[in-house]
Amino acid sequence: MMPELPLEQVRTLLAVVDEGTFDAAAAALHVTPSAVSQRVKALEQRTGRVLLQRTKPVRPTESGAVLVRFARQLARLERDAWGELGLNGTGEPTRVSVAVNADSLATWFLPALTRVAGLCYELHREDEDHTAALLREGLVMAAVTSSPDPVPGCTVRPLGRMRYLPVAAPEFTAAHLDGRSLPEALSRAPVVVFDRKDDFQDAFARRHGRASAGPFRHHVPTSEGFLDAVAAGLGWGMVPEVQAGPLLDRGRLVVLAPGEWMDVTLYWQQWKLDSPALASLAEAVTTTASQTLRRG
Repeated sequence: MMPELPLEQVRTLLAVVDEGTFDAAAAALHVTPSAVSQRVKALEQRTGRVLLQRTKPVRPTESGAVLVRFARQLARLERDAWGELGLNGTGEPTRVSVAVNADSLATWFLPALTRVAGLCYELHREDEDHTAALLREGLVMAAVTSSPDPVPGCTVRPLGRMRYLPVAAPEFTAAHLDGRSLPEALSRAPVVVFDRKDDFQDAFARRHGRASAGPFRHHVPTSEGFLDAVAAGLGWGMVPEVQAGPLLDRGRLVVLAPGEWMDVTLYWQQWKLDSPALASLAEAVTTTASQTLRRG
């Protein structure tokens, strides 16, 4: 028979990860640091796995992340059960943690949250290629992600396609594109990138036969700031269609390659739990996405 997971030990593991140290977890749990250490060691012996990296702050190992995710799911189900019984009595709102990419956060995602009353959100901003990792580590309950492959213990559903246009300010194109072919310009002209994980501009350059976009790069790690930097003429960049549209209409931006774009298909992944809070949020997110993102 499969051994049981002692809930007290599992909750203690979660406290250590959340608080960052054994001493802080002990204070949060109102026990001694020795008791916290003993519970974690007992859980490691029971599972036959090293569950924590003893760093500062403490981080879960791959096996530890599985149990951290289980502990968070257990806590979510417990709160939902007390709520359905009308016995929560703490006055605390229902909290939901979500990972979402910056461009969704700046365009369509926040209106989705307003469709659900009574929830308190903890948003983690991360690139859409990396949000699934936060689900896997148990740090969030749901995520907007570019991965169609469900994280273990999660469901996945498509949201739609976010379209990006290669754009720049008119004065920028006059200075860097006039008299040059587009591939030549892409390899030399200044470019705006979100951060060092952002490969989008390089991917567009590769589409035009270049190994990457130019080496002169501005790093602007906010969606709104990225748009402002491109519109100000610092460089060219791939901007969400919904953000670029108004500036294109006013002549503040131009498309570098008319008729060309890059699409990112987004998905909603969430814990596979019978949770009213997660169900309500998923409905709100998918409804709002269907009204904003491209279909298919």
